[in-house]
Amino acid sequence: MKDWFVQSLGALFLWGLWSFIPKISIRYIDPKTAFIFEILGAFFVAFYVLVSIDFNLSFSLLGIALSIITGIVGSIGVIFFLNAISKGPVSLVTVISSLYPAITLVLAFVFLNESVSLKQLVGIALGVFAIALIVS
Repeated sequence: MKDWFVQSLGALFLWGLWSFIPKISIRYIDPKTAFIFEILGAFFVAFYVLVSIDFNLSFSLLGIALSIITGIVGSIGVIFFLNAISKGPVSLVTVISSLYPAITLVLAFVFLNESVSLKQLVGIALGVFAIALIVS
């Protein structure tokens, strides 16, 4: 099995947990407080990664700027997600928010010149249709 595929399965499993656990935590604390403690948890992981690379970070101003923007955008997305699951069913919120790869695919096609197959386009259309069915 290819390493990227194994890593993808790991992300799938952990992100499944990531989208489920907050529904329980927000029973006890409000979404903004949950967000702060999620960031604290992420800090522990970041520190572990920093130690694992012997504090040897690579530097590129553009790479650093884009990484910071990624952190900002992702964190704002988490706040939206936490607010959504505090008001709605985690099962539906997660399904709706999980269509984000469609946005990634379009952006990669437009800005990175990555190819998009007919099968991928059909998959995105089916995903959008599935969300329409789920929320109706």
